[in-house]
Amino acid sequence: MTTLTIPDERIKGVSFDADSLTVELMDGRRISTPLAWYPRLASATLLELERWEIIGDGDGLHWEQFDEDLSVEGMLRGFPAAGFRTGVKR
Repeated sequence: MTTLTIPDERIKGVSFDADSLTVELMDGRRISTPLAWYPRLASATLLELERWEIIGDGDGLHWEQFDEDLSVEGMLRGFPAAGFRTGVKR
């Protein structure tokens, strides 16, 4: 018999390196996305990046200084923020 466990996709923690934003979820998964996907955050200092707060029921992040909100759902689906440009010429 298989028991279905619903993943807990609420945010547990957040970390940064020079190029990435990593979110740790309550169920143990980690989502890492390029900071370049978020133009408002891409040029922020580490101190500025660390001024985030969890919003909703733990399903999003907010940076007051940048008026930036990111959702776990968007990160899981690989959606960059509006305004992100891939650099691909058309």
